[in-house]
Amino acid sequence: MNADRAGTAQRRVVTGDVLVPGCARAGKFALDKPLSFWGGYDSEAGRIIDPTHPQTGLSLAGKIMVMAHAKGSSSSSSVLAEAIRNGTGPVGIVLKERDLIISLGAIVAAELYGLAVPVVCLDAGAFDQVMAAPGALCIEAPDENGAARIYLEDR
Repeated sequence: MNADRAGTAQRRVVTGDVLVPGCARAGKFALDKPLSFWGGYDSEAGRIIDPTHPQTGLSLAGKIMVMAHAKGSSSSSSVLAEAIRNGTGPVGIVLKERDLIISLGAIVAAELYGLAVPVVCLDAGAFDQVMAAPGALCIEAPDENGAARIYLEDR
């Protein structure tokens, strides 16, 4: 870990495209394979329930979900919005491929419930850096025409 003159840790930063604005700081939950929220996530219990998913039984609640791309039904947006409303969903989402369904779930949660969950899309190089980062992530995704910034923390 690098330190500046004041002794505070420096964070690496990657940039990407804002799909849904917001800010979040939390531990990273990197999905080993794509997840469909419809039939694959229990929005009440906050757990992955797809029996074919390698992370079945684990929770995205309070984490920044990192997933290369989404899988599945257009109904995933409603399950994601409900998970956000219930406090059992991710607090931020990082994707390698743009996804309208995931973005729509976060947009609905912001509009209906006033709960902002940023969704950011990264190019392959930046996505790989996020996947390899050992610590928490901090997303700053402005709603104006600015690039999203993701700070990679060492712990």
